[in-house]
Amino acid sequence: MPRKHDASPIGQTGTPRPSGAGHFDYDLAVIGSGPSGQRAAIQGAKLGKRVVVIERARAVGGVCVNTGTIPSKTFREAVLHLSGFRERGIYGSSYRVKQDISIDDLMYRVQQVIRSEIDVIRNQMTRNRVELIESSAAFVDPHTLELSSASGHGRRQITAERIVIACGTEAARDAHIPFDGQRVFTSDDILGLQFLPRSLIVVGAGVIGVEYATMFAALGVRVTIVDKRPTLLPFLDHEISAALTYVVQQSNVTMRLGEEVDGIQVLDGASKPVEVRLKSGKVLHAESTLYSIGRVGATARLKLDTAGVSCDERNRIPVREHFQSNVDHIYAVGDVIGFPSLASTSYEQGRAAARHAFGVREAHETGIGLFPYGIYTVPEISTIGKNEDELTAAGIPYEIGKANYREISRGQIIGDRTGMLKILFSPDDKKLLGVHILGEGASELIHIGQTLMAHEGTIDYFADAVFNFPTLAECYKTAALDGLNRLSY
Repeated sequence: MPRKHDASPIGQTGTPRPSGAGHFDYDLAVIGSGPSGQRAAIQGAKLGKRVVVIERARAVGGVCVNTGTIPSKTFREAVLHLSGFRERGIYGSSYRVKQDISIDDLMYRVQQVIRSEIDVIRNQMTRNRVELIESSAAFVDPHTLELSSASGHGRRQITAERIVIACGTEAARDAHIPFDGQRVFTSDDILGLQFLPRSLIVVGAGVIGVEYATMFAALGVRVTIVDKRPTLLPFLDHEISAALTYVVQQSNVTMRLGEEVDGIQVLDGASKPVEVRLKSGKVLHAESTLYSIGRVGATARLKLDTAGVSCDERNRIPVREHFQSNVDHIYAVGDVIGFPSLASTSYEQGRAAARHAFGVREAHETGIGLFPYGIYTVPEISTIGKNEDELTAAGIPYEIGKANYREISRGQIIGDRTGMLKILFSPDDKKLLGVHILGEGASELIHIGQTLMAHEGTIDYFADAVFNFPTLAECYKTAALDGLNRLSY
């Protein structure tokens, strides 16, 4: 059971313990309580170790719960429900559940889910005898952390034999951009918005930028996307990217692709106070601007140099096999290490790091190598495996099978006429090489393809399987039959 420090409150500066084995306060200290930190801590506790998690005050659950994955996906769900977006395929494009949607309507649901998630995390840590200290942490030396209270006045030190850094990321900010959290804001600021803008310029069409652009567009906000790349989300299968672009354009989103921002200014007294100047000479105006040019590791406050831990130009921590940093007993997991920056993979990274730290060797890989992407745009996208461009570049022969939601009874029932499921498979042995989905339920449907790929299955399984009727899962059968028909041409 972890040692408690109630008798030595913050406010008393502790004396660093000797660094010899057996003289540490904890076997494992985890900095950050997001998905990777949670899993690392609980795995350490299940191995009988003394574990502490350090998280900033009022930030239990990390970025994932407080400003990232959970709030953004809850925000999306509130948007889709209140706007009636899902029913528009049946009742028309003007259909709405609530006519005058306010920012408070959206945030009510978000805050409710955040509170519930935090309760779950706290209960999990308590059940597993993981100590949670709500403070900011910074390295004093490779085994010693200084903890500071929220006020910055109380300090103490703890030591740990092994340390896992799981502090996540924060939105990148350009010093020349006039951020105020309302007119010009990042994705980290969205929960603090005081009003719903009638027009919005989204600078940066990465995953986060496009997700929020399509959410605000579903609310009827006039959205303009600016990005220097010529296509939306170019890492996607080209057909999925093209289909997304079509749907986004049908939502009255203006796209300024192949354009770069030269400057942003907030104008006093204007009806559209944010002015965005492009290097091409174009000038755009809107009520607000979401600045979404990527994320950087939230490591600046950790004083990594005092522990000898290296980081890159975006404050991320490079890791070796088993998620070790350049300092053997200090691990890094989750978004702070960069790609793939997914909550799903972060969970497994944390578990794998803790097991390696205490000498538990895996009999096989943890499955991190084959993982799905879920992109929560409107409509939803999910993908796993290779796309056409990747297979072509690698010289791997492939064939295609497709199913359109509008041809599936369930697609007609729910009113999704733009959804599609696409499979790529080997024409030689019919093994599944990739699955790409756009439409309702994409992030759930993808796991069927994931399972077949993990077991190196062939599309004959889909062709012969009996699926519930009517379901979107039938798309796999339709796509498989379409692919097999292509082979017989």
